[in-house]
Amino acid sequence: MAKMARLTAVGDASQRGVAFIALLIVIAAMGAVLAATSTIWHQVQQRSKESELLFVGMQYRRAIEQYYERSPGIKAYPMTLEALLRDERLPNTRRYLRRPYRDPLTNSYQWGLVPALGGGIMGVYSLAEGRPFKRANFPAELGWSGGTPSYADWKFAYVPPVRAAGP
Repeated sequence: MAKMARLTAVGDASQRGVAFIALLIVIAAMGAVLAATSTIWHQVQQRSKESELLFVGMQYRRAIEQYYERSPGIKAYPMTLEALLRDERLPNTRRYLRRPYRDPLTNSYQWGLVPALGGGIMGVYSLAEGRPFKRANFPAELGWSGGTPSYADWKFAYVPPVRAAGP
């Protein structure tokens, strides 16, 4: 009887060892799946931020374009981004942006500024570091041919079209 009890205890120990190894394998597999999911989730989030950056950058570019084209007299770029929120050069105050936008990549309201030759700001760009996923199919008015190696190369600038001299 004692011998049989000892065999049962040994059998239970070996079964516990197999169950423990199986549990370790399951935990390792779950860890690998979670790591892969985390990588994919990060990429989805980054692509979403890039899409938002394109939207916000285009808003600033269009606001700068309107400010420049609606300038009374000699065309001029805004001296600050705040001028896009409240343009008081005319009797009626104009607003080209409703509010300042934050950079979705840095989560900051600070932007890199593209200076205009005659003074002022002709565009903005993100101060974020890193390589973008998006490399092609940008809006035509940006004039980017693709292959931008960093977010700082995404310059949302307004360059007025060259007008031909009349006869």
